[in-house]
Amino acid sequence: MFDQSKKYLFVTPVLPYAADGTIDELQYRSLLRRYLEPQYIAAGMALIANPEAGEIFYLDREEKRRIVEITIEEAAGRVPVFAGVIDTTTTGTVAVAEDAAAAGADGLFVMPPIGALDISSSWNADLYPEVFIDMLHAITDSVDLPMIVHPTSSASARYGIGIPAKATRAIIDAVPQIVGWKMTYNYDGFRELTRTLRSVERPIAILGAVASYFHENLATGAFDGTATGTWNYAHEAMFEHIQAWERGDIETARKIWEGGLAQLHEYVYSDFSRLHIRYKVACWLRGAIDSPAMRAPLPRPLQDEIDTLKQLLARTGLPVIDDSAIEAYTTSHKKALVG
Repeated sequence: MFDQSKKYLFVTPVLPYAADGTIDELQYRSLLRRYLEPQYIAAGMALIANPEAGEIFYLDREEKRRIVEITIEEAAGRVPVFAGVIDTTTTGTVAVAEDAAAAGADGLFVMPPIGALDISSSWNADLYPEVFIDMLHAITDSVDLPMIVHPTSSASARYGIGIPAKATRAIIDAVPQIVGWKMTYNYDGFRELTRTLRSVERPIAILGAVASYFHENLATGAFDGTATGTWNYAHEAMFEHIQAWERGDIETARKIWEGGLAQLHEYVYSDFSRLHIRYKVACWLRGAIDSPAMRAPLPRPLQDEIDTLKQLLARTGLPVIDDSAIEAYTTSHKKALVG
């Protein structure tokens, strides 16, 4: 199903929960169907099961496997499905990858090792790229599928939260299964990584993640598709904006971008510690899921976030749920909703 020569708009869906905290499979299926309408399929929409936005870090192995199964069932061979693979150990990560392959995933969405200070917030990727490479080799020894990399690393002024250019090249050279690179970088880092990825002898798709940069990315041609959770709350406007650029209608693209879409994305990305919370709140405000609840230790949203996102969505021309539905949630969680 996956064709590396095509441009794909990968969605990283949030994960809805029932009132008892279990995964709400019916809501999840309904959310996926928003991206599986004919016009989106024709434009290259694709799905990533178990991304960061889907709270993969707080799912057990069986839940991860079930999410992949549901996503593949809903895709029904119409769009590619890549599956997020991560666990606290390399052995566990390989097992999750094996589950995804057995379920029929078209590819894997791989993330750097998690946990200890040594390999997470203090990891020097340029000096020690083997921290990630060794885990990727363990995966590919068992599962030979295309990979999209979610390149998070210790933060730097040069690259933001993305893996540096030197380490990026080392990882790509060491792992031929890599076909796409999620662009988790600040703007300067994005430009440098674009040059790095374009210099690789085989094609590596530059997949936009920080949607507040998409207008500029499209203008410069540094856009081979997406891997982003912003589709959860603004899929109609984002699709129209990208399509306008694709057909060379810059005036329409600018009108959509400055008509509220840019400001909406800029707010969502203004605080990375709240990124996935805001994805989910905005998705709920759009009426796509019943609640913005996330699994602890992820926190509840602030009242200010709810109010601001509602205003920005409306300003962009995107319909939101009734005030009564918002009030019902905020009233029931009044003690937690501060700010």
